[in-house]
Amino acid sequence: MKIGCVKEIKKHEYRVGCTPASVAAYVNEGHEFYIESGAGEGSGFSDQEYKDAGAVIVADPKDIWATVDMMIKVKEPLESEYPLFREGLILYTYLHLAADKALVDALVKYKVTGVAYETLSDHHELPLLKPMSEVAGKLAVQEGARCLEKPQGGSGVLLGGVPGVKRGKVVIIGGGAVGINAAKAAVGMGADVVILDKSINRLAYLDDIFGNELQTLYSTDFEIQRQCDEADLVIGAVLIPGAAAPKLVKREYLKTMKKGAVIVDVAVDQGGCIETTKATYHDNPTFIIDDVVHYCVANMPGAVPRTSTLALTNATLAYGLQIATKGIENAIDSPVLSTAINTYKGHVTFQAVAEATGKEYKSLNELK
Repeated sequence: MKIGCVKEIKKHEYRVGCTPASVAAYVNEGHEFYIESGAGEGSGFSDQEYKDAGAVIVADPKDIWATVDMMIKVKEPLESEYPLFREGLILYTYLHLAADKALVDALVKYKVTGVAYETLSDHHELPLLKPMSEVAGKLAVQEGARCLEKPQGGSGVLLGGVPGVKRGKVVIIGGGAVGINAAKAAVGMGADVVILDKSINRLAYLDDIFGNELQTLYSTDFEIQRQCDEADLVIGAVLIPGAAAPKLVKREYLKTMKKGAVIVDVAVDQGGCIETTKATYHDNPTFIIDDVVHYCVANMPGAVPRTSTLALTNATLAYGLQIATKGIENAIDSPVLSTAINTYKGHVTFQAVAEATGKEYKSLNELK
């Protein structure tokens, strides 16, 4: 199979879809690999490293799009890339289609096979989403702590406090991979930490891990509002695989929150779990509504691309090799790989995406 990787063009996105080690793995399996010149520079990988791994370095990304059978990326394609789509192309990347109807329309129009990292499910886990969730969870606390600084518009609270001074309170909504990593970071900084979730089993698991280092609470609208009122930093960490995130923090909650409190919405890629969320970028990451600072960067792990790229490609390589070696038809028959196929032969094949975008859903079995 001919496989390609182009430089990410999303604003301030420095990750890359494949490392030189990944390229070598594809080449060793007999595949041809094409990569855009400079694609890995943001993550610290040179063209020479890719060349040594067996890749063909290509100057114009359009030539790669026109040549390959499978394109490996990090983020969803932007509108300027839609005309480069073509029938039968396999697109292997984060897609986050529930919040991007225009991209769904383009994938359907050009009959692209959209293989989404974020919905691939293996033994009830999301192995391609997990590494970036881990990074984003830790970054949420790091960035939230910075936003609490007075020059950034925050209340001027130090999360860990000092002797004789009350610690800052961190409220984490969602106890999945993002939430647990945010909790680790917040506890490590010495903050007063509360984590909410609707799963009793998950809350019991978090209690076992953290003990008395944090407070677990069952998530209800009433409890979310009460905790937001007391919080210095609120982290939205809710995920429904492939679907739009539920709006759990309502606009009216902001009116009773502390002046200079901070919200970090990690669910922004899926539309956000905060009602006032709108996507921002690393160069202008915050905005203020009702005296509450919002940090809603849609590609948070892009701020630490070396770590993020290595973590991501460690997870994506094995599944990418399966698609490349066995072909997309065999992938459709795989109980694991099939969970990642969101569009196929001009149809939406992931039900939550169809519901979120108002598209007709068709199962992969119908399209074989």
